[in-house]
Amino acid sequence: MPVSTPKRLRIAVLADSDTRWKWGALTADRIAPGPSMEAAPRESAQAGPLLDGFLLRGRATPTPRQLEEVGVRADSLREVTAVEFLRAMAEESYDLLVLSLVGGGVQAMLHGLARAWEHRTSRPVVVTGYVGVVYEKLADGLLLRHGADLVLANSRQDADRFRAVYEGVGADASAVTEVALPFLGGAPYAGEHDPYTVVFAAQPSVPDSRKDRTYLLDRLVQHARRHPEREVLLKLRSKPGEHTTHIEELPYQKLVQRLDPPGNFRLVYGNMGEVLDRTDLLVTVSSTAALESLHRRIPTVVLTDLGVRESLGNHHFVGSGCLASWDQLDAGHRPVPDEEWVSRQGVAAGGTSRTESGGGSYASAFDAARERIAELLDRPGGLPPLTPYYTPVTAPGYLPGILARHHLGPDGTPLPGAPAADKEPGPVRQIVRRAARGAYRHGVQRVAPVIRRMGEL
Repeated sequence: MPVSTPKRLRIAVLADSDTRWKWGALTADRIAPGPSMEAAPRESAQAGPLLDGFLLRGRATPTPRQLEEVGVRADSLREVTAVEFLRAMAEESYDLLVLSLVGGGVQAMLHGLARAWEHRTSRPVVVTGYVGVVYEKLADGLLLRHGADLVLANSRQDADRFRAVYEGVGADASAVTEVALPFLGGAPYAGEHDPYTVVFAAQPSVPDSRKDRTYLLDRLVQHARRHPEREVLLKLRSKPGEHTTHIEELPYQKLVQRLDPPGNFRLVYGNMGEVLDRTDLLVTVSSTAALESLHRRIPTVVLTDLGVRESLGNHHFVGSGCLASWDQLDAGHRPVPDEEWVSRQGVAAGGTSRTESGGGSYASAFDAARERIAELLDRPGGLPPLTPYYTPVTAPGYLPGILARHHLGPDGTPLPGAPAADKEPGPVRQIVRRAARGAYRHGVQRVAPVIRRMGEL
């Protein structure tokens, strides 16, 4: 008898921005039972899982350039509305579904999927989580994600906080599963480069005022002037007109045009891991890039110049040993990270191991999730219906608005007039869509700041 070929796992990832696509696709690879997508070439018929990517249409839908920069490949990738995606999930059969969206999007999809699958005998394992540091709207974001089979926590600290929130409102906390950020990796820092390279990891919305962003840019340029022997890089997430997970109203590219930076100062784009390959000092306000840098043992600084505030997100790094100001950096200070704090963040020292208090290694950080998914896939009789905490009974004044934003009724059914999925958009619709996006971005980047300034007069 011929040897039977194992069935390839089918995975779907729904994402609403370039960062969330990166997190969702890499997470799917890390947590999928069996051979990983990275372990074998994608051309092989018996490679790892089949990955279908879905990009939720909206203000932050990734551009081709952003997708290329992320560098994550899929067997198929297409842009969809929420209703189009739900129709695809009703018609297709998947083993694993990763919802890599904002909290409201996750909640809408959970209700829409519950309705789409109500007459099916089997459904995929549904997974969701966060793309990085969770420093705001903890309860709101978590309860909007409740109902997935697995809610991933990127560290032991987050797992404890997540369970406390769910248990505190009487919701089932068993879905919380500790993992780590899926994009940590790269070679450990091996010493100074020539030239010594300082990288400032910018964030689209932190800080959000022109004054604060101009201050940070001025200090970065001053550092370049003070140290002409160094290369000073401003690492940017997106180009003007593009959006990421957060809206950027005041791009650094525009602010720097008013300055006359020295020749050793440059703007850079590209994959963060590749930039870290040549970094000797990573500086940021609160970017997740700090965790990537700490994972590789690169000297890392979280700035205190604008204060240590919840609105900046740098309060998350209290206890890290990485907090410092530009004055201290200019004077030669180099923070030393606190090992216990680093361990609790799911960061593996040197990329290979964690402290004893953390236990295990980065390679094994996803074992619990993999095992749990394998158990759910083998569950006799299939999986039970999705049961989010928010329902028309528990949140009658909140849930309907969340669902309506995605053209869904209170019971998860598509509303009349919702976009259809039976054909690709024609040329006219594509032109109108591009024009609408352009108008939206113009409003965000040009009109809204003016209106706010007028309101402050």
